[in-house]
Amino acid sequence: MLTLPLLATTPTTLEWSPTVALVMIACNIAAIAFGKFTIQQPSVGPEMPSSNLFGGFGLGAVLGTTSFGHILGAGVILGLANLGVL
Repeated sequence: MLTLPLLATTPTTLEWSPTVALVMIACNIAAIAFGKFTIQQPSVGPEMPSSNLFGGFGLGAVLGTTSFGHILGAGVILGLANLGVL
């Protein structure tokens, strides 16, 4: 009964566009750069198939930084959509 008003207040979602994709890519690049400077042991764990392509990161560091990048990107995209920029 209490969830009915809450469900009625959900905002409309943004449709995919190349601009949204560029924002997500930029956020992932920022997260990988942040991880490059802050992760103490980035190559611990299983190696990636081509470690030069992934900046010497191991599997855990790649999954961690890209997960952070997607969370960051979702927040930025929703924020920019709320402001009317996207």
